[in-house]
This record gives sequence, structure tokens and C-alpha cells, in this order.
Amino acid sequence: MNNTFNYTYSAAQQEEIKKIREKYSHEKTEDKMEQLRRLDKSVTRPGTIVSLIIGILSCLILGVGMCCTMVWGGEFFVLGIIVGVVGIVGIICAYPIYSAITKARREKLADEIIRLSDELMK
Repeated sequence: MNNTFNYTYSAAQQEEIKKIREKYSHEKTEDKMEQLRRLDKSVTRPGTIVSLIIGILSCLILGVGMCCTMVWGGEFFVLGIIVGVVGIVGIICAYPIYSAITKARREKLADEIIRLSDELMK
């Protein structure tokens, strides 16, 4: 009976196995720096999305107002001016809405971001 045990260790092979395993693992381990980056992005993302939607819709409304005054004219002229002004007001409001949402998110997440950054700087 020849019972022998052969073991070969390859660091590169172990790294490759870990990478493959991470792809299929359902539990993602997130280090503190990745968590800090994710939190930082989550501060501005909602404000950006809302302000873009408002800005784009307001530009479209302004375009409809311009069409009413320039293309159709006549009885639509006054209506076009009113619609255009509504579009301009929406465009003007897009940035203050972004600022308000971002400020609220910063206040909400500030403690956690400060805590994580203090841990990382030590």
C-alpha cells in the first residue's frame, strides 16, 4: 500500500480560483473604500435624475410654445407665449431642485460618510 499525498501550491492559480468564485458568489463583500465611493455617488444621483427629467420636459414644453408662436401663429400666438414661459420657468427651476435634493441627501448621509472616511484615514 503506497499511500502518498501530493500537494502543489500555485499563488496564481489560487488568485484565479478566488476571482472565479467571486463571480458566482451571491454574497458580495464590499470594502470600506468601495462603500465610501458608493455613498458619495448616491448623494448626487437622485438630484441629477430629477433635474434632468424636469429640464428635458421643460425644454420640450418650451419647444411646443415656440411652435405655437412661430409655425402655427394666429390664434395660437398667445397660447404659445404662455406655454413657452412655463417651459422657461421649468428650465430655471431644474438647478435649484437639484441643489435642494443634493443638500438633503448630504445631510442624511454625512454622518456615515464621515465615519467611513475617518476609519480609512487611520
